Amino acid sequence: MGHKEKAKERKEKRLQEISLLRTIPYADHQRWWSKETIAVVTGGNRGIGFEISRQLADHGVTVILTSRDASVGVESIKVLQEGGLQDVACHQLDILDPSSVAEFGDWLKENYGGLDILVNNAGVNFNFGSNNTVEHANLVIETNYFGTKRMIEAMIPLMKPSSAGGRIVNVSSRLGRLNGKRNRLENEDLREKLSNIETLTEELIDDMVATFLKQVEDGTWKSGGWPPTFTDYSMSKLAVNAYTRFMAHKLSERADGEKIFINSYCPGWVKTALTGYAGSVSVEDGADSGVWLSLLPDQAITGKFFAERREINF
Repeated sequence: MGHKEKAKERKEKRLQEISLLRTIPYADHQRWWSKETIAVVTGGNRGIGFEISRQLADHGVTVILTSRDASVGVESIKVLQEGGLQDVACHQLDILDPSSVAEFGDWLKENYGGLDILVNNAGVNFNFGSNNTVEHANLVIETNYFGTKRMIEAMIPLMKPSSAGGRIVNVSSRLGRLNGKRNRLENEDLREKLSNIETLTEELIDDMVATFLKQVEDGTWKSGGWPPTFTDYSMSKLAVNAYTRFMAHKLSERADGEKIFINSYCPGWVKTALTGYAGSVSVEDGADSGVWLSLLPDQAITGKFFAERREINF
């Protein structure tokens, strides 16, 4: 059996284990949450976001799923309610629009007093198969990175104080790994700066994506040493992963009772619209690690990257 076949077999075995783990209920002493616990899931109207919403609601958390199209969000919660999940709500939200984010924050505070869990799932991808177009690079970066960042910045002040700590989970991708074998930055100096938490800054991340977008604009991006596979999507998730680590370091200074833990995870290549339904992972398995990270008992884990409920290297 070759290396690829062995790796595939290991992954399939791990996904089977995870499917089994999902059937095991949390013990009472592990359940730090209740229906008073509020989870916000962006892009929760379909795909991974909808499944994360469903699983969280099934665990007894009150879920607010957001959708750019308000009517689609309403239809989504109807499906959940028909399935017996009553503690679900929806609200219109466009993470590209600062006024939409601000309006959602005001509504959330007025109606729920804030939130305990934020799952940043909303994202876009325009590359499928062997394509590697950067035609939509600005929209991909603006949505996947700046939209995620906008939500984090807006929601942190609304995170409810608790002994369990607030939870932020960023849906990311292995394509955005700094040190992946096949899809990484060629610029060693930049890789080193992004790897070192002492030199990692928000400005460094923003400058990196700005340089990439400038090269897209002037047509020189192919020689820029950027990740070669799905370049714009990979760059957006590389930025999300770096920002996750940066924010974890920044948030670590918060006092007990006001802690916020932030992690990112790769759901795998899931059978959803984002992959053109060409993925090999079920939506249930793709959502699993996001739900698991949201509900980790006694969590002091932060600034990490996960896949299949295991930590992986950034």
